[in-house]
Amino acid sequence: MAAMSTTPAALPRVLSGIQPTSDSFHFGNYLGALRQWASLQDGHEAFYFIADLHSLTVPQDPKELRKRFVACAAQLIASGVDPARSAMFLQSHVPEHAELGWVLQCITSFGEARRMTQFKDKSGKDGEGAASVGLFAYPMLMAADILLYRPKYVPVGEDQRQHLELTRDLAQRFNHRYKKTFPLPEPYILKSTGKIYDLQNPTAKMSKSASSAAGIIDMLDEPSVSAKKIRSAVTDSGSEVRFDPEEKPGVSNLLTIYSSLSGRTVPELEDAYAGRGYGDFKKDLAEVVVDFVTPFRSRTLELLDDRAELEAVLERGSAQAREVASRTLSDVYDRVGLIRIGSGRD
Repeated sequence: MAAMSTTPAALPRVLSGIQPTSDSFHFGNYLGALRQWASLQDGHEAFYFIADLHSLTVPQDPKELRKRFVACAAQLIASGVDPARSAMFLQSHVPEHAELGWVLQCITSFGEARRMTQFKDKSGKDGEGAASVGLFAYPMLMAADILLYRPKYVPVGEDQRQHLELTRDLAQRFNHRYKKTFPLPEPYILKSTGKIYDLQNPTAKMSKSASSAAGIIDMLDEPSVSAKKIRSAVTDSGSEVRFDPEEKPGVSNLLTIYSSLSGRTVPELEDAYAGRGYGDFKKDLAEVVVDFVTPFRSRTLELLDDRAELEAVLERGSAQAREVASRTLSDVYDRVGLIRIGSGRD
């Protein structure tokens, strides 16, 4: 009797993106989410994009911006994203993002968009009157980024949860108003490493826009610079190495970083440094940081030496992405009543 052939089950699709705000990833965004993109490739069909269109919501230097996108691609590969297993691409290379973004803007109410926390935060300094329309419409483009690929999961941090909720609302609204087109994407809760805080102000999140140079560890810094920042990090009164975010935020932040890089649990580290004080603890952590960033930095710089290959990787990724995105947009246009060239539909 002939063996019965079986078709392998399709892998659940996962979609995520990053907007480079500098030339280098920093520990906050890398340890918080980005390094887990590599593990998501196991057991998922992964689409990872660099959000260059989103970058235009605030003024940018064009020359610097182009450098950042290439550097971002190199760093993603250095962190374990494999272009042979994941579609890695620039958002602007898939014009369907902007096209679906417009359709979703047309079914979003002004009130919904205005309630987005990120718009309130980013427009707060100079007031809404000075904010760009692009910044206001940012969440609808983000919804398009997601829904184009009809993913099962979207890795999200707490700061993006509201945007994913809007995405689900818009998907449901479209499905109800026209025809079921979008499955509702589910949040993929990343394995928590704990939030990474500013080394000089350990009650504030490590952030490129808010942290001082001494408070942030860039992955592409010279390793000796990163080690010095660890040794100079703010600790707390006393000398006990103990995790207590309320009473000892500085040491607690360093313990989180140490645990994330070494794989040792926080209680294990507390036991290891019992009675030894901050000096030994920070010295050892500085060495762990150097061991971690050195190969990452070397691999990134090696990749940046072959810009043509990086651009070829992004081109191949965009071709993969467009295969999926164009099918989704075709369905959307058909359902809202738009006529596509060569469709043959009245």
